[in-house]
Amino acid sequence: MGNAFLWPEFRSMNDLPSCGVCQIHGALADSGFTQPPLASAAVAGDLAIGRFGPWLLRHHPLPAPLVGWLILDSLRHVGGPVDFNPVECAALGPMLQRSSALVRELSGCQRVYAIAFGEGARHFHLHLIPRHGSDPATESWRVADLYRAVSAGERPEADADSVLQLVRRARQASADWQL
Repeated sequence: MGNAFLWPEFRSMNDLPSCGVCQIHGALADSGFTQPPLASAAVAGDLAIGRFGPWLLRHHPLPAPLVGWLILDSLRHVGGPVDFNPVECAALGPMLQRSSALVRELSGCQRVYAIAFGEGARHFHLHLIPRHGSDPATESWRVADLYRAVSAGERPEADADSVLQLVRRARQASADWQL
């Protein structure tokens, strides 16, 4: 697929801004990520679930704090909703609803938190975090403590094989999504 995955204003990886989210998108393009993705194609470096209109849905990179912690990225490098074009605005609601339902279905959680700060990468990426009622570490703002503890190696990361299994299941469940 190559550079066709990138949005039109970037012709090659060299044109990408120095943005972590843009670099993830570029790496997916260079890896030959297919759309729709092959359900069997998940490997440790490829946690993308699919590209849907102006959005990319992917699992949180490894080490992941939780199995099922998904991230919804705008394909265009924009800071947030204030910068969305009409297509992105129209597609966000349906994509957010489908993606949140997917997190709940595949993780078995009771709720899904949707959080976007845009400080770590100033490229719109919305964290969709499973809230398990039986796990107090996923409650409200404690999820930020969980994130920091996993990043610092103070708490075990989510099992990588379980993450990859969820990605494969998510690809299958979303294979026919249209925006």
